Order: sequence, then C-alpha cells, then structure tokens
Amino acid sequence: MKIRRLSEFQGRFVYPNFDTDHELLMESFLDTRLGVIYQAVPWMELVSVFGLREPRKGPRPMFSPRGKIALMFLKHYAGCSDRKLIEHLNSNVHYQIFCDIVVPVGPPITNYKIVSDIRCELADRLNTGKVQQVLADKWVPYMSDLGSICMDATCYESDMRHPTDIKLLWEAVEWNHRLLREHCKVLGLPLPRTKFNKWAGRYSGHSKSRRPSKKQRRGMTRGLLRLLDKLHPILSELEKEHAISYGSDRSKRRRATATILRQQAQQFHKGTKPTGRIVSLDRPYIRPIKRGKEVRATEFGAKVNKLQVDGISFIEHLSFDNFNEGTRLKRTVWLAQPLFRTKTKMLGADAIYATNANRNFVTANGIKTDFKRKGKKTGHHEHFGILAKMITKERATRLEGSFGTDKEHFLLKKIKARTEKTEMLWIFFGIHTSNALKIGQRIQNQTQKAA
Repeated sequence: MKIRRLSEFQGRFVYPNFDTDHELLMESFLDTRLGVIYQAVPWMELVSVFGLREPRKGPRPMFSPRGKIALMFLKHYAGCSDRKLIEHLNSNVHYQIFCDIVVPVGPPITNYKIVSDIRCELADRLNTGKVQQVLADKWVPYMSDLGSICMDATCYESDMRHPTDIKLLWEAVEWNHRLLREHCKVLGLPLPRTKFNKWAGRYSGHSKSRRPSKKQRRGMTRGLLRLLDKLHPILSELEKEHAISYGSDRSKRRRATATILRQQAQQFHKGTKPTGRIVSLDRPYIRPIKRGKEVRATEFGAKVNKLQVDGISFIEHLSFDNFNEGTRLKRTVWLAQPLFRTKTKMLGADAIYATNANRNFVTANGIKTDFKRKGKKTGHHEHFGILAKMITKERATRLEGSFGTDKEHFLLKKIKARTEKTEMLWIFFGIHTSNALKIGQRIQNQTQKAA
C-alpha cells in the first residue's frame, strides 16, 4: 500500500466502508496487537457467564453485550481515560471492530460516561471464579507445564491522596458542616454556632506549613475531633426531629463520618489503633496494607494473591482488608487443579508461604517446592538445591515481572475506579487483558508455523 500525504491528495477522501470493505478491514485488524487479543477471548462464553442480553423493550443500547465486555478490554489495552477512549473509538476503525460497533461519518459519540455505566453494570455481574474458568478453558490448549504453579501477593493501589489523621478529620468536618448548612437552608432554621470558620482558617494555615511539630499536629487533631463531636449530635437531632432521610450514597458517607469520629477518638485518647480503620471518606472500604517495602511501607488499595501457570496469571484471592498470603497456599493449589484439570506437581512461592502446615501439605501431596529445607542434609540435597533454584528463578522473573508489566502497561498502577465493585472489575480486566495478549501471540505463532 502506498502512503500519501493528505495535503497533496487531490482526489476524493473516502472513509472506510464496512459494507464493501469488511473482509479487507477484518484482515488488517487481525494482524494488529488488538486483533491478537480479539482472537484470544471467548466472547460468547463471556457474554453468557456475565448474563448479558439484548433488551426486549425500550431503545436499543449503543453497545452489544459482546461490545460491552470488549470495551473493558480495550480500556486497559489503550491505557487512557474514559473521555480519551471514546475519542479514539470515534476515529479508530480497529477499535470499532473490536467493540462490535460502527460509528458513521458525522456527529461522533460524545457521552464518555457510557464507559463508566458499562463498568458499573459488569461489576454487579462479575463472578471471578466462573469467568476465570471460561478463560482457562479457552487458554489451556496454548499453555504448557500445567502442573507447575507459582504464587505471590501484590497490592494494586487506589488513586487517592496520601491519608493523614488531620486530613481525614477535616474532610469529615467539612462534609458534615456542608450537610448541616443545607438542612438549615431548606428548613428555614438558623445555622448553629460551631466555630467552623475559625478551624477552617487554622486548617488552611496548618496545611501550608512545611513541617508542623508534634505539638501543632496534636492541637489540630484535638480541635477537629471536638468540632466533629459537636457537629455529629446536632445533625442526628435534626434528622430525627424532621424525619430527614438520605439516599444510599449519603447514608454510607454519614455512617462513615460517625465511624471516623469513633476510631480517631480511640486512637487519640487511648493510643490504640482501631481495627477496620477508615483512611478515606470517599472510599471507606480501603484499608492500610502493611507491605514492608523499602520505598513504601504502607500501601492503600486491594491486595491480590495471584496464581501463575506458564506466564498466565489468575486471581486466587482479592481483598481490601489486609491478609496473610501464607495461609492461602492450600486454597491456591485447590483452585489450580480444577482450573486446569491437572494435578499440581511443582510449586514456587517465597518464604512467607513456607510454614510448617504448608510444608506438611506439599509433602503429603507429593509437590516439589523451592522452600528452604529444614533439618540435616540428605544424600540428595544437591539435586533439591538445583530444583529449588530453577523454581525460584521462574517465580522471581515471570511472576514478579508480571506485576510490574501489568501496573505499567495495563492501567493497574493507580486504580481510578470509585467504588469497591468497580475497583475489583478494573483489576480483573487489567490482569486478563495482559493474559489475552500473551495467549493471542501464541495462537498467532502456532498459526504461522502451521501455514
């Protein structure tokens, strides 16, 4: 194909016609990286397991059931915002083929919030176990060494400001005061005196200071705690007296501010850290995850225990509460065996998994590991050492390398979804978009060899 400059082009510019050029467009699409992902995804099976179908009544939706799932894969492949994704979809023919949609020449799609609507719809329908089984059934013929597994845990951080007690208390105070002001305006009542403006000025000055002392921090925390403790009963009395009710979002946030008041008071007065500590008013489900890393000791987001076979990763457990991944070894083996329909014979995991209970389990089931051996050296200790080094190399390179690849290239560095369910869906599609690209490349290589 000869490439020409548009500025020197004197003929008539013809936009690709799906009716007449469908085969040519499809052929060029399948040769792209996006076409590789397209061939690796079992579309009809995913539509069935998500329970999506065309509505019988009402207007026809813009995206088909397959197109909705494809849009989530495309989001993580393109690695851009919802607004940019729709802009690319309007102009990119290959993106349109992937999403089972044709955008005609003329007014483009402008409602970028449709991506968020589809994300929320799929998040309510996501069953991680069933969907992963469908994907595994499709991908197993292109995988080898199904009896050798690796496992490790990582944290996918949420896109949020770094939490401090003072920031959190101020957010709760500001939101409660705004709510109180709104109620008083609607009911025609005078606004109660709370010294809010005084503490707003003090917080502004505190937030601008580069390195406030411990005495200043404690003084600010004490003042905000007292102000929040004053606002909360005023609001509760007003709600009870005038029978004020809220929607689901406001009710959750109202309960979150009450929990923040209780937890912060316990931490300030008693010096004990509360369980289930809230670190974000906007996302009260997020908990601090202690990772013990050199750069960042604490992370804020979802912790995922991953299982990997032949470079393809699957989610064994995902939780916003911190958990000890060392207790998940048995469950990981029990997930891997029915998922791939193969008995696990070899297992790679780091030192946190090497508990006595796990050692007894792998020994009883004849599973070889890279755990450091206990007791006296046997006659075959050199062979065990060689095997352990091979397993460790596989885990340290492919599994831990996939963490960085997914975070840097598949939109998992900072999770920008806004609810617990949509964050889980975001992580799920980020991981499996990376998997689909790897499997698609294997399918393409096999096809080329066969030809």
